[in-house]
Amino acid sequence: MEKSILVESVRYFAVCQGCGVEVEWCGVQALVGETLRWDVESTCSACGFALAVCGGDLSDEMRSRLLSEHGCARLRVSGSASNATVMRVLRAELGIGLDGVKAVLEQVLSGQYSGTLPEMELLARRLRASGIDAVASRTVD
Repeated sequence: MEKSILVESVRYFAVCQGCGVEVEWCGVQALVGETLRWDVESTCSACGFALAVCGGDLSDEMRSRLLSEHGCARLRVSGSASNATVMRVLRAELGIGLDGVKAVLEQVLSGQYSGTLPEMELLARRLRASGIDAVASRTVD
C-alpha cells in the first residue's frame, strides 16, 4: 500500500455562516494513502467564525473548478495490461456495470480517461495493486 499524500486545492468565495459576508474558503481534494477525501475550511475576518469540514463530498461545481484550475490528469496502463483485470478494478472503484466499464476501458486503453490528479492516482494505485502497470499524469490539452 502506497502511503504518499497527493493534494489539489482551490480557493473560492462563499458566504460566512456567522455573519453573511463573503469570505475566502479553501477546498482540498486529497489522496491520503488509499483514501480520497474533500476538506474545506474558512475563517471570517469580520466576525471570527471559523469552520472546517473534513471528509465531505466533493460537489460537481468544486470538481469542475479543480479541473479548470489544475487541468486534467489522465490514467494510462501498459499495452500488455489484462483487460479483465483492468475492468474488474474499474468496476469496483467506479461502481459501474459491465456496459459502462467497457466504454471506460476503451478510454483508459487509449489514454483518454481523465479526472483530477488525486482521482486518477487512486485508480492507478488500485491497478498497480492488482499487478497492472498504471500511471496517472497531468495532461496538456
